[in-house]
Amino acid sequence: MLRLSRKTMLALEAVVDIAINARPDPVQSKEITQRQGIPQRYLEQVMQNLVHAGILKGVRGPRGGYRLAKERRRITVGDVVRVVSLLEANAEPQISGSSAIGDRIVKPLVEKFHTQLMHALDDVTIEDLCHAVEREGLTEPTPGVDFTI
Repeated sequence: MLRLSRKTMLALEAVVDIAINARPDPVQSKEITQRQGIPQRYLEQVMQNLVHAGILKGVRGPRGGYRLAKERRRITVGDVVRVVSLLEANAEPQISGSSAIGDRIVKPLVEKFHTQLMHALDDVTIEDLCHAVEREGLTEPTPGVDFTI
């Protein structure tokens, strides 16, 4: 089974968390780590790359954190996957000396599947994931709001 990396999965969870919880204040990374169980060491590096890619906007200051840089319906899962893939590719050592079978048979096959996967991921928006979270009842009540009478 073709899998997305753990870092990619965590980045998607963080972006969806921000999309759901960034009202009216930005979401702080410590809140994301508490809600999603994402290790802080993964989160900060990925978040900065998502900011540089224009997916998130960093807000400085004591009430700072992260917001989406554009509407959640305009951010695709593919956008997030590309940012993390680039981050991981830069950290991965280059393999040299591929065989003819690898170059002419295996690599084109993998590239074809990768292209198909990315097209499928580009068809899913962060808004779609937020709706799925809501359908599954996975949103938490807003802290500080008490509806008890």
